[in-house]
Amino acid sequence: MKPPAGAAPDNPRRRTTMEILRFLVGGGANTAFSLAIYWLLLAPLGYAAAYTVGFVAGIVSGFAINTFFVFRTTWSWRKLFAFPLVHAVNYACGLFVVWLCVQWLGVDARVAPVIAIAVTLPLNFLLSRRLIRGRSAD
Repeated sequence: MKPPAGAAPDNPRRRTTMEILRFLVGGGANTAFSLAIYWLLLAPLGYAAAYTVGFVAGIVSGFAINTFFVFRTTWSWRKLFAFPLVHAVNYACGLFVVWLCVQWLGVDARVAPVIAIAVTLPLNFLLSRRLIRGRSAD
């Protein structure tokens, strides 16, 4: 389909760059939101319950942020219920990177999660985009 007269043509590279930038901003905001919930609930609920509520709230808000802000598409129940799988895959890959860094590479265990985040962030972006945008993400 041809864009309307006067409209800028679709530039896939620019679109992806903007999605990556929005993904980083949205992820930062979502992390701050999750931490705020954790800190607010820490005293009344204890760390385990506070972390669980913050984590679940982060998944739900992360889905909303990725759907509406990052990838600018419509939501569905199927996507919402599948979104935690993205986090499960990301968690497993991150845990492997932490293990590899600490056990095999001798990296300080306090630094290893930072490396894991750097390594898994592109995977998280690609899986989130594929789930939320579908095949149009290719």
